Amino acid sequence: MLVAAMAALACAPAAGAVAAEPGSLQGEVNAIKGTGSVGVVAESTGPRGHRFATAGQADSSTGAPAERYDAFRIASATKSFTATVLLQLAGEGRLSLDDSVEHWLPGVVSGNGNDGSRITIRQLLQHTSGIYDYTADLPVFASTAGFLADRFASYTPAQLVAVAMRHAPYFAPGAGWKYSNTNYILAGMIIDRVTGHTWQDEVTTRIIQPLGLRHTRVPGTDPFISGAHLHGYSNFGSGPTVDVTALNPTVGDAAAEIVSTTADLTTFYTALMRGRLLAPAQLAQMETTVPAPIWPNARYGLGLWWVPLSCGGGYFGHSGGAPGYNTLAGATPDGRRAAVVASTGDGDADSQSALDTLLDQQLCQAGR
Repeated sequence: MLVAAMAALACAPAAGAVAAEPGSLQGEVNAIKGTGSVGVVAESTGPRGHRFATAGQADSSTGAPAERYDAFRIASATKSFTATVLLQLAGEGRLSLDDSVEHWLPGVVSGNGNDGSRITIRQLLQHTSGIYDYTADLPVFASTAGFLADRFASYTPAQLVAVAMRHAPYFAPGAGWKYSNTNYILAGMIIDRVTGHTWQDEVTTRIIQPLGLRHTRVPGTDPFISGAHLHGYSNFGSGPTVDVTALNPTVGDAAAEIVSTTADLTTFYTALMRGRLLAPAQLAQMETTVPAPIWPNARYGLGLWWVPLSCGGGYFGHSGGAPGYNTLAGATPDGRRAAVVASTGDGDADSQSALDTLLDQQLCQAGR
């Protein structure tokens, strides 16, 4: 629920925002802009049709406004793509979700109490492996100075996993739930091993091309976003705000590398929920969830959050947070309603609440 200061924004749009009726998509985008975001783009689809709204700037240095088709770093929403490929491979009989990590990646998960023979692919995808999150131990995510020093550094997946292996696991495999990007770095490595192709190639040929996601890229080592895009801005909690758009995406790899748009993410999550990418058995496994105490009453499946809606039921989707970028995307289980929103800048303590509210209200209103 929005705090009083946020509610006031419905009557007084933020600077650079289009005036809108309270409760409208534009009003909700204006509210996000009012929390300190630089630019915001959003789309909503359902039986009532297709809507989009924008607020703020795509580039604060030029004053260029945020536009509907601007691309952005989707960060951890990448996980839904990676998990989909692994579930496709399971459906083809090329692996089992109950295979151990050790079976496919001998010796990679070891040391300091880590044991890949006790961790399954399913546990990687559901964040129940207990493996340490490597992002907590990289300077590029820690401070403005660390980011500026390392933003163009290139990492291999093995190097990222090695960072995590310097730490003991959070808990024994299957004994708890803890979000860890390392799980999806390993998932990408397993895709590489099973198929003989990179996970980037598999996502491209299995998802991006068949769905016609023309503005979705898996950029590899390219630190720049081509074409029209939102610039990201961050002060990493203190110090001056800097443009953080340029970043070597290998630091996110199969956990957070993809660049996309609200339109393409809408197409992806809608297609996923409608069974266009997975057979019923694999989609059912993807949607089998465990409690995930980050959002109230939220649960986590295999590369998907399940989040309850105020109007009843819930939606499947994913959030994504990278320096300077924040994304939230989701669709109802029948795929008839979907909403996606992306914002740039650090915002403030109310920013995530405002994004959550947009998805809740749009997915509820779209069904009325």
